[in-house]
Amino acid sequence: MDRRHFLKHASALGAGAALGQLGALAARAQTAGDYKALVCIFMYGGNDGNNTIVPIDTTGYANYAAARPQIALAQATLLPLVDGTGSATLGMHPSLGAANGLQAMWNAKTLAIVTNVGTLVAPMTPTLYNTTNTPRPQSLFSHLDQQLQWQASISSAPSTTGWGGRLADQLASINAGSSIPSMISTVGNNLFVTGSATQALTIPTSGSFGLNGFGSSTGAVARLSALKALLGVDRGTDLLDAAQDVMTGAIQSSGVLNPILQATTSTVSSYFSALSSSIASQLLAVAKVIEARATLGASRQVFLVSLGSFDTHSDELNTQATLFGQMGPAVKAFHDAMAAIGAGSNVTSFTLSDFSRTYLANANGGTDHAWGSNHFVAGAAVKGGQFYGTWPTLQMGGPDDIGNAGRWVPTTAVDQYAATLASWFGVSGSSLAAVLPNLASFSPATVGFL
Repeated sequence: MDRRHFLKHASALGAGAALGQLGALAARAQTAGDYKALVCIFMYGGNDGNNTIVPIDTTGYANYAAARPQIALAQATLLPLVDGTGSATLGMHPSLGAANGLQAMWNAKTLAIVTNVGTLVAPMTPTLYNTTNTPRPQSLFSHLDQQLQWQASISSAPSTTGWGGRLADQLASINAGSSIPSMISTVGNNLFVTGSATQALTIPTSGSFGLNGFGSSTGAVARLSALKALLGVDRGTDLLDAAQDVMTGAIQSSGVLNPILQATTSTVSSYFSALSSSIASQLLAVAKVIEARATLGASRQVFLVSLGSFDTHSDELNTQATLFGQMGPAVKAFHDAMAAIGAGSNVTSFTLSDFSRTYLANANGGTDHAWGSNHFVAGAAVKGGQFYGTWPTLQMGGPDDIGNAGRWVPTTAVDQYAATLASWFGVSGSSLAAVLPNLASFSPATVGFL
């Protein structure tokens, strides 16, 4: 088994009996006044931002419907997004939800939309894009490469760390009292939650979290004691030490978190009782961990959940409606739960995705890979009910299109998007470069939605 597979399986220990009790952690309890959490929702496959946020004014909608007649959403179904002017020129995909979804959060000013965000090496225009030697993101329109660049916030070269991981590296000292890692993933050890000095813990969204065969019986306790002893011997080589440390940490964390994840009577559980989707289960698990933040001694936490696949080369209307029908209610339930446990202003969630899709639809009722897209930021700390960034000209072959199919050049870099979140999270201005090494290429450094 190679190191990558070992780390993955050691971090996600599978089903089994509980390994510990929370009583021994009572001394770690603290007030949660300085607590903050970021929750990344990665929409794998490349979500179509052009059908996520749609013009609803007469002229804008007419141009939209003419550009993509195969997949245009009916104007009457779009959920109006009334902005600071008191009017609505843009609407939201209907499946993202009105009363029980994202429109309600927009109206409550706990949801903002950042428009035309994407991977960039430097500020870009269609003219610059078509100029020889202009620096551009490597392997544009490639799923894997663009996923990694969004997660790394580095588009000029491969990266071994993600910006979520570098965030955790920068704030490791204030998280020293936590009984679990500061980064938690429900979808494996992805690049986003990989730091130079910190690694994520992968948690399950169902079943028990622990080692099989290590329960509370006398024999099981003896086996666990023997395993822990074995993990402390034959040390002295980097690979063996790393393997033993990962396993030891995973055992300790599962013992702490298993009772929390198994709990059915927590305050947050009731907010998800009517939801059964994967994204709802992931956000429920995250909510349970946040609910226990004081007991865990956590000050800063980074979470990663995911939803997909948004790779809609065909049948986009049905696929996107299904996925949005899961995401909207789940995000709303999550933030309602955060408000109920007094963490509403301490937790911010946000979306990432590979890229957007072409404005021009294809013959299969789908779209192809594009570039700049629209993203959501949610939470009580968000300056919601507003759009941030520059809305592109939705015209194929127009001033924001690099060709003739509607691939918008991003006007906000993922670096600026991430810097806004990192600044709120507690990273100082002087430390932002360590988290986002290419941030100096863009001005302003932050977007202002928090």
